[in-house]
Amino acid sequence: MIRFLCVIYLCSGPVAADTVVAARTIPAQSLIMPEDVMLQDRTVPGGIEAPDDIIGKEARIALYAGRPIRPGDVGAPAVVERNQIIALYYNRNGLVISTEGRALGRAGPGEIIRVMNISSRSTISARIGADGAGYVTE
Repeated sequence: MIRFLCVIYLCSGPVAADTVVAARTIPAQSLIMPEDVMLQDRTVPGGIEAPDDIIGKEARIALYAGRPIRPGDVGAPAVVERNQIIALYYNRNGLVISTEGRALGRAGPGEIIRVMNISSRSTISARIGADGAGYVTE
């Protein structure tokens, strides 16, 4: 029985999985639509296997036609643009401080970027919320 299982294991090849590839060249900062991607019958380590996982997300880099798409290549659509003035909140133990800051990068909800406090000119890290505000992280 053990020999039989060993033969079955050794004869079985790698399992092929579909990989999502770009159907056309998608510029960076573009929303990915269903017609922008297609499945190819090949396995790519670290590649995305389901188109639904990336449709509606934003391309972080240029995605070239026929090349596999990886999770780091896409992200949530940006709600904050570079140099945009955003609300900045610090909330700890019941103390809430709010001010304005200038975003030093482009980001979507949940991403951490550097923000310059306009009044003090100091630079801090803030997590961007769905509302486009920055929440100070430590």
